[in-house]
Amino acid sequence: MKMLSLLAVALIPSFAFAETTDAANFAWASAVAIAVAAVGGAYAQGKAASVALDGIARNPSAADKLFTPMIIALALIESLVIYAFVIAFLIKPAV
Repeated sequence: MKMLSLLAVALIPSFAFAETTDAANFAWASAVAIAVAAVGGAYAQGKAASVALDGIARNPSAADKLFTPMIIALALIESLVIYAFVIAFLIKPAV
């Protein structure tokens, strides 16, 4: 989280005070968008898997009840990352 905050503090002023909207600014925006989505998605997937496996370890008989919701949650998290990837390509200007 500290690294993400540092990245935001370092990059946001350059976008706010840019005089033109050239291709470089859009390229930075798409790169930051996909980087934040990838980091956030990886963290969320790791946390979801960790909590589900911890629950299975504490109560092995609940493995069947925890497995399907965990897979659905991981799929939804991954879909958000894919949406960010698509949006990053839509932001990127045609060169």
